[in-house]
Amino acid sequence: MDDKLLPKLSQNLLEILNDDEYYDIKIEVGNDPYVKVFRAHMVILHYRSPYLRRILSINKKKNDVTLSFIKLPNISPEIFQIILRYIYGGKLL
Repeated sequence: MDDKLLPKLSQNLLEILNDDEYYDIKIEVGNDPYVKVFRAHMVILHYRSPYLRRILSINKKKNDVTLSFIKLPNISPEIFQIILRYIYGGKLL
């Protein structure tokens, strides 16, 4: 296997995380006044995080809605941003 493939794939996934156009879920984290909404991709969350897979299975899309929304009030925005970067192939800080 090409030694450059996996680092490039990891970089591409992080670029997808920052994409403002092609996402299918919004995740609201934190409590007022520290609330932030993240955009993500259900298929990546499903396969990379057993915790989020369970949440997504509970909150399945209804009526073929193309965009899903979940709330995770018990996670701070700063921590969730680190978690998302890890899920998308980044390294933990």
